[in-house]
Amino acid sequence: KGQRRLFSVFNTEVYKNTHHSSGRFCFQASRTLWEKTTSFQISSAGQLPHRFAAWNIQIARPFRTSPSFQAAPFPLFWIIVKPAQKLFAIILGRSIRKWWRALPPHKQELFKESARKNKWKILLGFSGLGVLFVMFYFTHLEETPITGRPRLLVFGKEHFRELSQMEYDMWMEKFKSKMLPETDARYQVVEKVFGHLCESSKDIPQVSALKWVIHVVDEPEINAFVLPNGEVFVFTGLLDAACDIDQLSFILGHEIAHAVLEHAVKKASLVHFLDFLSLIFLTVIWAICPRDSLAVVGQWIQSKLQEFMFDRPYSRTLEAEADKVGLQFAAKACVDVRASSVFWQQLELANTVLGQQKLPEWLSTHPSYENRAERLDRLIPEALKIRESCNCPSLSEPDPRLIFKLTKQDFLESSEDQEPPNSTKRDISKPKRDFPHT
Repeated sequence: KGQRRLFSVFNTEVYKNTHHSSGRFCFQASRTLWEKTTSFQISSAGQLPHRFAAWNIQIARPFRTSPSFQAAPFPLFWIIVKPAQKLFAIILGRSIRKWWRALPPHKQELFKESARKNKWKILLGFSGLGVLFVMFYFTHLEETPITGRPRLLVFGKEHFRELSQMEYDMWMEKFKSKMLPETDARYQVVEKVFGHLCESSKDIPQVSALKWVIHVVDEPEINAFVLPNGEVFVFTGLLDAACDIDQLSFILGHEIAHAVLEHAVKKASLVHFLDFLSLIFLTVIWAICPRDSLAVVGQWIQSKLQEFMFDRPYSRTLEAEADKVGLQFAAKACVDVRASSVFWQQLELANTVLGQQKLPEWLSTHPSYENRAERLDRLIPEALKIRESCNCPSLSEPDPRLIFKLTKQDFLESSEDQEPPNSTKRDISKPKRDFPHT
C-alpha cells in the first residue's frame, strides 16, 4: 500500500508544476503492522514542489560484479595492520608478565626500589606520551562542512572515497539479483525526489561535487544508506514505511547529509584513534593479570567500555547531526518539513503495536525513534525559516503532526474497543472521532 501511494505520484500531475502540486498524508507504519492491525488512512491537501532542472545523477547501468568480500570502511593498510597491532600488544604484555615472574624476589625488590626513586622521570615520560597524543588529536582537526563543528580526520578523504569502492562492490554483489530497473516506478520516484534535493542544494560544493548514483533494492528492511563515493542504496521497505513524498524527502536528505558531512571518514578516524590508545591499556591488562583467562576477561571489559562510552555515543551524535542537516536540505527543497518527526513517530507506534522489544538508547548506534522525533520537533521552526527564505509556497493546514496525533489516539482507542472473540457486540455509544478535512 505504501509503495502504491508513493510511486502512483509519478503517474499523476504532481511533478508538472514547480509551485503548485499535491501530496498525500496518511498513517502508514509498515506492511507487517497492517497485516496485524486495523488499517486506516487519513488524507489531506498540501503543496509540494516536484519539478526541477537536470541534476548530477548517473543512472545505474548493468554492472560487473566482483568476488564477494567484506571491506571495512578505512584504508586498506589499517585493515591489515590493525589485527597485528592487537596481537603485538597481547604478546608484549604477556612477555612482560612472564619476565616479571621469572625474576628472583630480591631483583623484584630492587626493580621496585628503582621505580620509586625515578617515579618523577617515569611520570614525565608518560606525560610526554600523553602530550604527543593530544598534539596529534588537535593537529588533525578540521571544520565540518555546513555545521562548522570540529572533527578528527586521520585518513585522506580522497583515498578513503576510492577505497569505499570496495564496499560498493560488496553490496552490488550481495544485491545484484534484487536491484530494481530504472523503468520501475519506485525507482523513478526515488530518482526524482533525490534529484530535487540535490538540485535545491547545488549551491553547497560538497553536494555538487559528488556523482550520485541511485540503487533501489527490493528488500523489506526499512533502510537506506549512502557510501562516501556517492552510491545511494534505498530499500523498498523504506518506501513501504514512508507515508508520503515529504517523509521520503527527509530520509533521503538525511542520507545526503551523511555523505556531505563525511561521517564515514569521521567515524573511522575516531575508531582508529581510540584503538591506538587502547593498545596501551591492552598491554597493561595482559601484563598485570596473573592468568590468561583473567586477561581475556579484562580485554573484553575494556573493549565493551570503549564501545559503549565512545563508539556508540559518537555514532548517535552523527545520526543526530545528519537529521539536522537533512532537515535543512528538505527545507531548501520546499517540502513539508513538519512530516519529518511524524516518520519516526510512525515507526515508534509500529514497534509498540507489534510488541517489539524496546532497547535502551545507550545500547544502540542510533537515537531512539522517540528522541529523534522530539529533537526534530525542536528543529522544525528553524527549518521553516529556511523554507521561507527560499521563497517556498506556504504550507497547507492541518499540521501533519496534529493529524498523526489524533489518528494515533483514535487508532489506540479503537484497538482497545475491539470486541474479544467471545464477547458481545461493542458498545457503540462512544462517539467516533470525525476528521472534517478532505
